[in-house]
Amino acid sequence: MLRARRRRARAACPTHAEYTVAVKIEDLIRAIGEGNVAITRHAEIERRADDLGYEEIYFSVVEGEIIEEYPKDRPYPSCLVYGDSFEGEPMHSVWAYNQANGAAVFITVYRPDPGRWIDFKERRPRDG
Repeated sequence: MLRARRRRARAACPTHAEYTVAVKIEDLIRAIGEGNVAITRHAEIERRADDLGYEEIYFSVVEGEIIEEYPKDRPYPSCLVYGDSFEGEPMHSVWAYNQANGAAVFITVYRPDPGRWIDFKERRPRDG
């Protein structure tokens, strides 16, 4: 009897499938335009380490594209965005989207290593 109750209680909660909605670049762009961006501590550290400004990072998203999706990430699905800096240099940033409040969550940013990426959009196969 106890097991049946537990199953019913779990069924009443949102399922994992409900949380695995893909992030849409349009949602990120809208949230950035509205100034509705949550910035993680890690993103701030990486931004400073690469000497990147927020406007430049946001520009790379607005003009960029999603190249990888991570639908099982928690607490929100996330994605890897490829875009260029103001100077045309490649940039990767990881973002999530909180559907409940419409916020883009800025997770990290980095300048991709050309040895690990094909055209900065596709991971090179690992040797070995």
